[in-house]
Amino acid sequence: MPNQSSALVPYLDIHPRIATALANKQPVVALESTIISHGMPYPQNVETALLVEQTVREQGAEPATIAIINGRLTVGLDHQQIQHLGERGLEVIKTSRRDMPFIVAQQLDGATTVASTMIIAAMAGIKVFATGGIGGVHRQAETSMDISADLQELARTSVAVVCAGVKSILDIGLTLEYLETQGVPVVGYKTKVMPAFYTQSSEFEVDYQLDSAASIAKALQAKWHLGLNGGVVVANPIPDVHAMDSEAIEHVITSAIGEMQQQGITGKQTTPYLLAKIAQVTGGNSLAANIQLVLNNARLGAAIAHELSALEIG
Repeated sequence: MPNQSSALVPYLDIHPRIATALANKQPVVALESTIISHGMPYPQNVETALLVEQTVREQGAEPATIAIINGRLTVGLDHQQIQHLGERGLEVIKTSRRDMPFIVAQQLDGATTVASTMIIAAMAGIKVFATGGIGGVHRQAETSMDISADLQELARTSVAVVCAGVKSILDIGLTLEYLETQGVPVVGYKTKVMPAFYTQSSEFEVDYQLDSAASIAKALQAKWHLGLNGGVVVANPIPDVHAMDSEAIEHVITSAIGEMQQQGITGKQTTPYLLAKIAQVTGGNSLAANIQLVLNNARLGAAIAHELSALEIG
C-alpha cells in the first residue's frame, strides 16, 4: 500500500511512535474515536479507550486511536486528546467520509466512524482496525434507505476490520447481502455464523471460517497482492461468558427502535440513542458486554497485525 502521508502533510499528523512502528514494519492496530464520544458515557468511554490501547500493547502491537483534532487527521491520540473527546462526548461531531473535508476546513474536532477511521488508517499505511461493531443496513431500510457509509468504505478501502459483527440494532441479513454485492468478504473467526454483537451468533452464515490469526493474515495478503482493493470484515464473537441472552436483548432492541421512531430520531443520532437506551434498560449490562467485546476484538486485531507484519518482513 503506497504511503500517501507526504501528500497529506498539511492535514495528517502521525504520532512519532506510530510512524516509527510503521517504518520498522511493526504491527499497528487502528482504533476509532466515535466509540469514545458517542458510544459510551463519560468516564467509561475514556477508561475503555485507554484499556483497549493497553490491551493492544499487551499483545505486542502499537495502538493508533484515530480522530480529527482541530482539523488535523490525527493518527495516535495521546491521553489528553482521548480525555478531551471523552469529556466533550456528543458535542464532538460524528464524522464519516462525507463530513471529513468540512471538519478539516473549519478546524473542528471530529470523532471518526468506522468509515472515516478506515480512510485515515489507510492514509497512514495501517492495515488492521479493531472496533466494536460495524454499521450496516438499518431495519426497515426499504422505506428509510438508511444504510451506513461503513459498507461502501469496506468496498473501497483496503483495511481489515475486526468486529463483533454488525451492531444488532441493524438488519444483519440485509447487511450481509449488501456486503456480498460489494465484494466484501466476511470471515468468521472460529465460527461459521455471523455474530450479533451482544450475542455470539445469528441465523446467518459468514463467507469463510478461519481459525487462526495467521490464516486470516495470509488471506488479507493474498487479497491485496492480487490487486483486489477493499476491506475485509473479520467477525469475532463476543466471549461466551460476556454474551447476553439473545431473546432478551432482541426484545429490548425492538422496543428501543419503536421509541426512537416515535420521537422522530434519524440519521447520525440513531446509533447513540439506541445504545444509550439499551444500556439504560439492561441496567448497564449491555455496556459491560460492549466493553468486553471491544477488548476481545483488540486482542484479535493485534494478533492479525502481528502475523501480517511477519509476512511483510518475510
